[in-house]
Amino acid sequence: MSLLSDAAPHVSPHPLDNPAWASLTGPHRAFALVHGRAARYQPDVSPFGVLGDDPDAQAWADLATLIGPDTGIALAGVEATPPDGAGFTVEWALPGVQMIDGGVDAATEPDAVRLTAADVPEMMDLVARTKPGPFEPRTIELGTYLGIRRRGALIAMAGERMHPPGHTEISAVCTDPAYRGHGLAARLVRAVVANIRARGEVPFLHAAATNTGAIALYEKLGFVLRKHTKFSAVRTPPA
Repeated sequence: MSLLSDAAPHVSPHPLDNPAWASLTGPHRAFALVHGRAARYQPDVSPFGVLGDDPDAQAWADLATLIGPDTGIALAGVEATPPDGAGFTVEWALPGVQMIDGGVDAATEPDAVRLTAADVPEMMDLVARTKPGPFEPRTIELGTYLGIRRRGALIAMAGERMHPPGHTEISAVCTDPAYRGHGLAARLVRAVVANIRARGEVPFLHAAATNTGAIALYEKLGFVLRKHTKFSAVRTPPA
């Protein structure tokens, strides 16, 4: 009997197991800064960095080289702890969930408009007031962002961020506090899901585990839990 027949089959990592890495080394390569087994988005696109699958001491050394000494960076949705003696400091850690389309009732939204670079100042103002997560001046370049306006003012939006092969992350879902309770976020998420599915891709999203209100909304829409994850920020060793 061949020894090969008893060997465990090789299983390739799923793109959503390490979505930022899959994005930055795949469809979002044009937005990436990469050194060895560490990568990050260009800072004016997104603050997230990431390590390759199963990071070892060399991957952490690559991250330090990539972003420079005594510099903080957020690590996107991957369970990774700096090795002892590497000199990194964990600045914060936040448990999260990754959810995937489990049968969302997608629909176009007649009130939604596609946002452009001209809308970025308003988008950043809305993000600053509602805090859905990081949003930088060029984040809009990562995908399609839809918004709803009232009396000319942007009051709600949702869009696309990470793009692992075959998948697109829904992000920046937010509504002006004065207009909450009218289902605007749900309507925009359904519209973003429709756009993603139209490309033959699978929508997914992340939320803080403590954000039970958002998780309940996404479950009601038809998203299901795929895995628990973690967001954290580390600081590289001093020079």
